[in-house]
Amino acid sequence: MVKDGVHARVPVYVKEDMILMKPITTKDNSITFHNPEYDEYYHSLSGAMEEAVKKYAEPCRIAQLARKGSITILDVCFGLGYNSAAAIDAALEANPQCRVRILALENDQEILNKARDIDAGFKNYSLIRKIAEMHNARQGSVEIELFLGDAIIKIKDVNEKVDAVFLDPFSPKRCPELWTEEFFRDIHKVMREGAILATYSCARSVRENLKKAGFEVMDGPFVGRNAPSTLAVKR
Repeated sequence: MVKDGVHARVPVYVKEDMILMKPITTKDNSITFHNPEYDEYYHSLSGAMEEAVKKYAEPCRIAQLARKGSITILDVCFGLGYNSAAAIDAALEANPQCRVRILALENDQEILNKARDIDAGFKNYSLIRKIAEMHNARQGSVEIELFLGDAIIKIKDVNEKVDAVFLDPFSPKRCPELWTEEFFRDIHKVMREGAILATYSCARSVRENLKKAGFEVMDGPFVGRNAPSTLAVKR
């Protein structure tokens, strides 16, 4: 099952008897996986790489932010790291000297390990592969710090302000705990004024909880389906 008719993802702890995740080739020839516990895919089947670029990196204005010299991104449900990889590529293309810092929340070591097995088409994906083993990695002016564990708990360990947020859990139906007003308030606290949160879901409950948490909510881009994604701005 593809969430909201399209996408999927957020971490789970690995079980010894868990059915192996199966790789799937999406329509832009990039690889995603099916998670048997949540019965959802980690990315849109219309194009996993396309989704990372069009629903996350571009709407959060990563290239524009990079021209200022530095950018800090919170990636909630890091998974295969596609969203972060798209952001790194966009930032360094706009400003090769930009300092990029990514704070990644993920609790599934298994999906992190899958990053070592695929050949993603992002220029800087080699840094993503290091995360599975090292959990913290640096390459040139780019640094990724992984907070491994329950995102609801780990968000409270983030002690710096971020310029953009990628919110990419499994669907509200499958993973409701990561779409609550309380969790959104914790995210809101670590965002700078004017920072943008991007997510694929346009569910009414999601947008209402974002508004209650203090965000200004608007339609995001239409990518891979007839419904828009969602952008939430901290004012």
